[in-house]
Amino acid sequence: MNSKLYGVIGIFLFFVSQTAAQTKRLELEQIFGQKPSLTKSIYTIQSWADDQHYIEVDATTRQQYRVHIKTGDRTAYIPPPNSDVEVYVKENDVYIRRGDHAEKRLTQSPDIEEKNPTLSPDNQYVAFTRDNDLYAIQVTDGREIRYTKDATDVIYNGWASWVYFEEILGRSSRYKAFWWAPDSKTLAFMRFDDTQVPMFPIYGATGQHGYVEQTRYPKAGDPNPEVKVGFVPVEGGQVTWADFNEKDDQYFGQPYWSFDSSNLMVQWMNRDQTNLKFYEVDPHTGAKKEIYDEKQDAWIDLSHEERITYLKDNRHYILKSDKTGWAHYYLYTLDGTLINPITAGQWQVSSLELVDEKNKVIYFTARKEHSATVDLYRVDYSGKNAKRLTFGNYTHQVAVSPDGKHFVTTYSNVSTPPKVALLDNKGKLVKELADSKADDFDDYNYAKTELISIPTPDGYQLPATITWPTDFDETKPYPVIFSIYGGPDAGSVRNTWKGISNQHWANEGIIQISVDHRASGHFGKEGVALMHRNLGHWEMVDYITAAKWLKSKPWVAKDKLLITGHSYGGYITCLALTKGAAYFDFGIAGAPVTSWDLYDTHYTERFMDTPQDNPDGYKRGSVLTYVDQYKGVLRILHGDMDDNVHMQNTIQLVDALTNGDKPFELMIYPGSRHGFSQEKSNYDRKERFRFYYQYLLEKPVPPELK
Repeated sequence: MNSKLYGVIGIFLFFVSQTAAQTKRLELEQIFGQKPSLTKSIYTIQSWADDQHYIEVDATTRQQYRVHIKTGDRTAYIPPPNSDVEVYVKENDVYIRRGDHAEKRLTQSPDIEEKNPTLSPDNQYVAFTRDNDLYAIQVTDGREIRYTKDATDVIYNGWASWVYFEEILGRSSRYKAFWWAPDSKTLAFMRFDDTQVPMFPIYGATGQHGYVEQTRYPKAGDPNPEVKVGFVPVEGGQVTWADFNEKDDQYFGQPYWSFDSSNLMVQWMNRDQTNLKFYEVDPHTGAKKEIYDEKQDAWIDLSHEERITYLKDNRHYILKSDKTGWAHYYLYTLDGTLINPITAGQWQVSSLELVDEKNKVIYFTARKEHSATVDLYRVDYSGKNAKRLTFGNYTHQVAVSPDGKHFVTTYSNVSTPPKVALLDNKGKLVKELADSKADDFDDYNYAKTELISIPTPDGYQLPATITWPTDFDETKPYPVIFSIYGGPDAGSVRNTWKGISNQHWANEGIIQISVDHRASGHFGKEGVALMHRNLGHWEMVDYITAAKWLKSKPWVAKDKLLITGHSYGGYITCLALTKGAAYFDFGIAGAPVTSWDLYDTHYTERFMDTPQDNPDGYKRGSVLTYVDQYKGVLRILHGDMDDNVHMQNTIQLVDALTNGDKPFELMIYPGSRHGFSQEKSNYDRKERFRFYYQYLLEKPVPPELK
């Protein structure tokens, strides 16, 4: 494994190298972005207009510019539309606009909103859902075609059940669950039956009587929606159903049409999420043919993100899989025959940036040199001639030109603000394009951040970033803010510039640290799989190790270690003040899961199996199990309309704490979902300031921050 982390040796070396010139400290207006600071704004570069021009985006105005790679000539750029035809919903009806022509209203049902209008590839039809049924409308003559007629409040055609929207198809789908064939002759869709899925009520407190928002939300161990995959001809007619039994306990992932519309590739997975299969399904008969079968002992991620990339040769696809314990790319023929692995080793690929089919080369990013950095590489389809194209000890965000001959990288590390450079496909620097470091950067005495590692007794090196107080004195004890997320394969420690929002607390004399545990993704799927049937265990083992390490240092106050996080981070924070209360002193937990039987099936059971199959694991992983060990001060935050992590989680924890006569703080944000509304977020920031000043600094909040 080529992911050896930096040791702790030399942590303080930068303090002795500070020059006398660093006399200025950052002011509040600089830290909060109201005045120029350590860095200056630079253009972002995330894409290309063509082989010779990259696109710059002004961070303030969002104006785009087209820049020539050789001459540097720069002109305003307006992205060409994917089509000169636009469809959208306005006042609950579907409208269409062609180029500069006036908009045209296509539907006439203002009392019922159409959802997800989607133009067919030939621009002749617009498909949409209305009242949970699937429709299309013919653009030229306005003829409406109704494909399904059986929708109810629990049966949805082309509109996703909540757990599919949240966990499988993804929130970017906006509940859409239908897909046009490339030839525009057929629509594929999913039909969901939520009859057996329990209803979860969310109470809205507005108005005199309030209201109840009801969602079919399957909690761990509950029945899932029954799902069918169907096909309808564009002109309407009988639905052809794919040859799956909707009564089976199963999941279906994002489907993919073949290039010639002859079949739909359907991802299938068992309820235990240990077996992934791909099927080619004939849209005319519904017959299915298995073309891929993968099994893992722990689980397989049924991701709506990059898994399959179809090649333009219409003969191959590239598969991303972590079946070896590390995420890598594989070359397959369309019938599911493995040609060869493209990448291999004890390191993780991140994203496929470009496939150069002419030269049979792929360009991809990976965490190979170090688990906390990202670099760009190229390799032949065969897996040979692999080459790193980026440079240095940086994390690189890249944009590769369409012809693969150049790329732009925006790169930084914890001590270097972002820079931008243009390179060729051999990794040779063509020119530096931008540097965000301010001209007076070296004049400031600012808080330094380092990438370090914390050793565990059993041999792991936990990656961490630590920001020291501005005038750090290693003989003086400081309070600590320990920020985490902590979910499976969801590490937050990266070797990137952290901005200056952390400078205020550094100026006030607080150490800020973020640590990733062994199952955070730094140690591959091998590490992540340790969480199987055991959520909450290894996270707390490693975070307690980090807490012990901190409190063993003379520069850490023994009774002022605060841990904070949101969602999964809220869960870990609550565990830290109960199960880990001997090591943590304060906590701020946002929207926490407090018991895994209260969260949804697909996410929870991926890691924990069902409560029926793993009752001990659910008990060990519940915050409620450890309430009797609670001590310190915990503040819990939750939006009362959270449809993801229900406020039920917080209420059950509050019930247990009050029954145990345990003091705590609680803040409910009315009208907020899993993320708080802007007004509530602003209030929460001020309240967090108060908490830090009261408990960590033991002094009043400065007037300018109130």
